[in-house]
Amino acid sequence: MASLELMKITGYTDEDFQNKFSGNPYAFMINPDTVKIQKNIEYNEQQAPATSSASQKYKSTPSNKLSFEIVIDCTGIVDSGRTDMATEITALETIIYTYNGKIHRPNFVKVQWGQNITFNGVLDSIDISFTLFKPDGSPLRAKISLSFSQYISPKTVTMTDAPESPDLTHIVNVVEGMSLPQLCKQVWNDDSYYIQVAGFNKLNKFRNLNGIDKLIFPPINPSNS
Repeated sequence: MASLELMKITGYTDEDFQNKFSGNPYAFMINPDTVKIQKNIEYNEQQAPATSSASQKYKSTPSNKLSFEIVIDCTGIVDSGRTDMATEITALETIIYTYNGKIHRPNFVKVQWGQNITFNGVLDSIDISFTLFKPDGSPLRAKISLSFSQYISPKTVTMTDAPESPDLTHIVNVVEGMSLPQLCKQVWNDDSYYIQVAGFNKLNKFRNLNGIDKLIFPPINPSNS
């Protein structure tokens, strides 16, 4: 019979998740009943002239979210060696929440459970509810709600984004007879960015590009297109 594998959280001091935070990972006493992974896509709604409804134009893909609830039980029933709630909360918060002066921010964290759940991210929120107490008021049991956002380093984002992404800078050879909207359509499959490109290159024309060999297509802010 396979042994029970507990969910654990490891702290890292670098955005590439290579350098582990000092100390052991935090292993939960009891695994969660439910783990929620949330993925979203954001759109800008645009309504074309003479149409009755708006169409959705892709804006961005926000980072994935991971959330779950965990119980810490210090009654000694679950683990007789872990009966101090303050020690448990401090150990968890030191890894996921506490400001780390060496990196000037809280740690990056990796949530792992078995072979199927590995989530690299940063803490969004921690919500602690104490549900059982000793006669003197010391807490014995806590329900903890945790929410994390996936973290991908800027270097990795640049490597994985499609080269046609409007978030990247392009140097484009101007083809004779092509207008600026046509070039934007060719580079990004979207001709609506031509105004930003014209402004960046200080162009007062966008249809006749005679005499221009190269243009810089800068990172684009879709909200300004």
